[in-house]
Parts: sequence; C-alpha cells; structure tokens
Amino acid sequence: MPQITFIIFDGSRRTVDVKSGDSVMQAAIKNNVPGIDADCGGACACATCHVYVDQAWVERLAPIGEMEAAMLDFAQVVLPNSRLSCQLEVTEGPEIGPTHPQRRTVLPRCFDSSTT
Repeated sequence: MPQITFIIFDGSRRTVDVKSGDSVMQAAIKNNVPGIDADCGGACACATCHVYVDQAWVERLAPIGEMEAAMLDFAQVVLPNSRLSCQLEVTEGPEIGPTHPQRRTVLPRCFDSSTT
C-alpha cells in the first residue's frame, strides 16, 4: 500500500497508508492531518488543500492542470512546488514523499528530502 509522509506545520511528521486511487487530500482528511481543510471536498473549487511537495517528488507528479493553476492564484504563499492535494492521485509504487500542509499563519518550512 502506498504511503505519504506529511510534514505538519509544527515540524512533526506523520506517515500514513493510502489507498491507491485516493487523492493526497483524501488521505489527509481520512487520517486527521491538520492543515488541510478541504472546504470544497476535493472539487478543485478552493485552495484550502494547498500543500508544498518535496522537490524530490515534484517531477514525478502529473502536471498542473488549468483549473488547479487558477485555484492556486487564490492560495497564500504559492511556491514552485505548490499543489492542491485534491488534484494529486495516489498510485501504487514508491511513496509520494513529504508534503507540507500550507497554513496562512505559518511560513513554509524547508524540506528534508534525505528521508524520502
């Protein structure tokens, strides 16, 4: 079963098992990961599931679609590795790697990709 490691806004890490086919957002919600609010329920109609993907994994993800890019315009502190977790589908294979839930009141932290 695929695993995702989330880096919580306080710096702690939480690794969760994820069903293939679920989105990263669904994995976060099912596992009570703080910082991913998912107000629209995964419809790509808000930016409350904004995450930062570890640079080591960015190239392995599907490219950003037009709708996701438009919604990221509404997110706070958008970086080149910003994605909406509702648009990231989990597939079988190696773990996706750390993501960092974006919080409006917390500056993004650096990633330690040596643990991926």
